[in-house]
Amino acid sequence: MIDRILVTGGAGFLGSHLCERLVDDGHDVICLDNFFTSQKSNVAHLLGRPNFELIRHDITLPIHLEVDKIYNLACPAAPGHYQYNPIKTIKTSVLGSINMLGVAKRCGARILQASTSEVYGDPEEHPQTESYRGNVNPIGIRACYDEGKRVAETLFMDYHRSNRVDTRIVRIFNTYGPRMHPYDGRVVSNFIRQALAGQDITLFGDGSQTRSFCYRDDLVEAIIRMMDQDDFIGPVNIGNPDEFTIRELAEKVIAILGSPSKLVLAPLPEDDPTRRRPDITLAKEKLGWEPTVKLDDGLKQTIDWFQSINLDDYRPPTPNFS
Repeated sequence: MIDRILVTGGAGFLGSHLCERLVDDGHDVICLDNFFTSQKSNVAHLLGRPNFELIRHDITLPIHLEVDKIYNLACPAAPGHYQYNPIKTIKTSVLGSINMLGVAKRCGARILQASTSEVYGDPEEHPQTESYRGNVNPIGIRACYDEGKRVAETLFMDYHRSNRVDTRIVRIFNTYGPRMHPYDGRVVSNFIRQALAGQDITLFGDGSQTRSFCYRDDLVEAIIRMMDQDDFIGPVNIGNPDEFTIRELAEKVIAILGSPSKLVLAPLPEDDPTRRRPDITLAKEKLGWEPTVKLDDGLKQTIDWFQSINLDDYRPPTPNFS
């Protein structure tokens, strides 16, 4: 069945890969993006495809479209981006969700919310299951993103219960791969960029905090499987359960590149989670999904992409929309 699908944030890192997959599958895809942290180059190769169209639009403002499915990915998702304009970040999560849920309600469309592992905050449960309610600082510097995504989940569930909107929720853990913004503040992009330049690699804290890294192809596959579920709305954790320390990640990047970079320590940012690992039992059961790409293999592909681009074409965000 061919669907007319809206992907908000469709020119971003994950959104562009999702659009590419859906276009290749034959669906009619509308990519909607305000290009605050995304790049037109991410979807330039799709512009000539007859089943793809690109709209510049900010989801904090209403829009009227006729669609069958909506993937709501629009929101700055990396610390360097979402902390740049925190008010804009929380507006995107809250007002953007209200607007997209309104489209879904009017069209009778199924809508998927790209939530995040950040709803768990600095977790006191490890690994994190979907039943864990989190440990989030509501007034910290990360709250614009953490609490914004938590409110978005609330809106999705209330629209589902009160208005029978066909919703889905996925909680995305750390994801990496080609088309990451080099200046997004994520550890993978930071480490690769620093190592390529032969600069020292900055470890916050002592580097013992852990993360679990999911390659972009695995993530896109899981999101599509969740959208296609008829009897399960989530939330469901999507991520790689293999856990690595930040120091181990840095050492892998240095080894792959043969870089002379050294490790240097810096103070741990406020409210930075010390441990992060998904329990994906539910994803295995409901979606028949688990990641297949190992970290070393995914890093090599990501590094190849970083080596193919001109970093001068990418800039940290400068507009201050409110």
